[in-house]
Amino acid sequence: MGNRLSRIYTRTGDDGSTGLGDGSRVAKDAARVNAFGSVDEANSALGVLLAVALPDDVRALLTTVQHQLFDLGGELCIPGHAAIQAADVAALEQQLDHYNATLPALKEFILPGGGEAAARCHLARTIVRRAERETVTLARLEAVRSEALHYLNRLSDLLFVLARVLARADGHGEVLWQHARRHG
Repeated sequence: MGNRLSRIYTRTGDDGSTGLGDGSRVAKDAARVNAFGSVDEANSALGVLLAVALPDDVRALLTTVQHQLFDLGGELCIPGHAAIQAADVAALEQQLDHYNATLPALKEFILPGGGEAAARCHLARTIVRRAERETVTLARLEAVRSEALHYLNRLSDLLFVLARVLARADGHGEVLWQHARRHG
């Protein structure tokens, strides 16, 4: 592991640049910084979700995901580094299948909501989707391992399914989009 920060401010970013994990410096608005910054934001959103009451199995899963997102942020911060593996993607798919099996088939679109935990999960899902979009942008400019993109795609799907599970678990139920509503 690299050096730990003993001082939080270094003043090295005052010129609008930031250091990558390999020691190189790039603009703070570079595609790579946007990608790992959104992964960090997604991880923080999961922290906000974990701050409310959750079923123990969901809590354990999301804690594992937080560690993997931290690893993914490191992968994106260090060009050429590999942290997320195909097995991590497969594990998300297994969890997706497990939780989705208990849910009724979707017949309508779902609005973000359904209780506090579900709403927080939907917010995390949208941030993961942004992280995915920004990682796709980065992949057009620089090498990005496919596992990183696959992981973000599966994670957003998993968070959608978990939001459905959480909406049902706390008794609020899912909020369905009413396409035939009247406009006043």
